[in-house]
Amino acid sequence: MEITKEQYEYALERIEELLPYIGNDVPVNDKHMIEMDIVSDIVCRYEKIHFPIAKPTLGEIIADSLDTMGMTAKDLAKQLGISAPRISSYIHGKSEPTLKIARGLCDVLHLTPAQVLGY
Repeated sequence: MEITKEQYEYALERIEELLPYIGNDVPVNDKHMIEMDIVSDIVCRYEKIHFPIAKPTLGEIIADSLDTMGMTAKDLAKQLGISAPRISSYIHGKSEPTLKIARGLCDVLHLTPAQVLGY
């Protein structure tokens, strides 16, 4: 069954109305919690179809990781033994890292191989 825009908008409004009744201590069989699960599923199903979220690119992952870790491209380049412009080319999608550099990205930025490989 396809969720309509009207159903989606109603579910969003209902979530806002239910939020004051939902806390960490509310049991899963509470009527508000049950309704929240139902309307949340409606919102998720609609958004998955109409507002899909694309996987981040390797460049976005690198840039976000640098920001999170408080590092610069120059810091990363130094740790990997390559030039800062090379890191910039990865961030901007102009080149792909070698397997050796990909392994280094995993180690230094605490990334999984799946993140670096785009899975």
